[in-house]
Amino acid sequence: MERALSPDRFWAAFAALVAPSAAVLGTLAYLHEIPWLSAGLAIAATAVATAILLRRHLAALARHARRLDELAKGEPPDALARPADEGPTAPLAEAVARLERALPERVQPMASEAALESIVDALPYAILQIDADERIARANAAARALFGEGLEGKPLFAYLRDPDVLDAMAEALAGAYPEAADVRLAGAVERALRVRAVPLPRGTGVRAAALLAIADVTTIQQAERMRRDFVANVSHELRTPLATLTGFIETLQGPARDDAAARERFLSIMATQGARMTRIVTDLLSLSKIEEAEHTPPSGRIDAARVLAGTLDALSLAAKAKGTTLDPDIAADLPPVLADGDQLAQVFQNLVDNAIKYGRPGGRVRVRARTADRLPPGFVARAKRYVEVAVANDGEGIPREHLPRLTERFYRVDAGRSREMGGTGLGLAIVKHIVNRHRGTLDVESEAGRGTTFTVWLPVAETA
Repeated sequence: MERALSPDRFWAAFAALVAPSAAVLGTLAYLHEIPWLSAGLAIAATAVATAILLRRHLAALARHARRLDELAKGEPPDALARPADEGPTAPLAEAVARLERALPERVQPMASEAALESIVDALPYAILQIDADERIARANAAARALFGEGLEGKPLFAYLRDPDVLDAMAEALAGAYPEAADVRLAGAVERALRVRAVPLPRGTGVRAAALLAIADVTTIQQAERMRRDFVANVSHELRTPLATLTGFIETLQGPARDDAAARERFLSIMATQGARMTRIVTDLLSLSKIEEAEHTPPSGRIDAARVLAGTLDALSLAAKAKGTTLDPDIAADLPPVLADGDQLAQVFQNLVDNAIKYGRPGGRVRVRARTADRLPPGFVARAKRYVEVAVANDGEGIPREHLPRLTERFYRVDAGRSREMGGTGLGLAIVKHIVNRHRGTLDVESEAGRGTTFTVWLPVAETA
């Protein structure tokens, strides 16, 4: 039996309908206005008629309740399976029929809009739907990540105050397609945004009147700036030796053609400048090769102690020439690391060579290698254990404001001194990219007048 025809509900409704007439008839019989027999027959007839009518109408109500439940579950109409209603439930039947006819037209746009919202939420660009009053009607996940939660209902200028953006939004609300606007978003880290406003067609059923698409182009602009700086730096680094070579060649071909002393002096300078260009090109090719493979970490098991000892041995003559003492402190139980042997030697070579060059004459270069179970605060650990290699000198040190830029290409604290020592300005950039490829960490500590310490952490090659 349907829920609407359950015994409890049936008898409750029956009693509610029969009780008033039975009470009236019983009262009249009690007052001797009608005979008790007539009153009894009338009550019985009323009860029978009420039961028949009540059962019929409750059955209709149960049927409509079942159909409403089907509609709520999204089941299709099935009008042929239901007889037409008459009597008091006929208006309800007609209302249910109208709901059946209208529901697909209402549900389909709602489903389409829900699907569209899911798609828009998945986009990497921030999307804001703007109403006619220039208030935010909706925002996707990327927009909420960029500007925060609770955007809906807020005015657009509360988040983007740039006049170009507001003008573009006004044009889009008027039906035009304005040019994209480039703005800077202030914050802990300034972001560069490219904002495009487009009008929405009328009659789409969406509350918004225009759409604002926002792309974060900070990384793109940084890469473009780095490319420009790189080209400018390479041009600058090569211009001087090329100009020197060209000038001396012209001199040797002309006035100094027969001057043996000038020829010897010029050829010596030309050889120096040629060697400088060779170093720059070699380092550029090395850096390019390292960057190309940076996304693929090495898998070899390398004895870091042996590579470090070989580096110190190779640089012992350079240290002796400057009167520098190499002071190694390499742990005897140093475990192997996951590394590329040649690149690891390049890291140690650059760090120790720099320590010798920029340390004070007659000073000391300390090289320490040991196992570390954790990284210093502020660094994210990507391995259980590391080999920590620290190279320190006692030179003049590096002013604090230069430390964040030391690993940039061609960045020098003292450009003149670096060139005199044969530096290309690419050594620390090479070190950084090699360490990144090895999924390691590089840090530098320095204080003016008290020397500099470069520390590298390399993941230990754990045994299976």
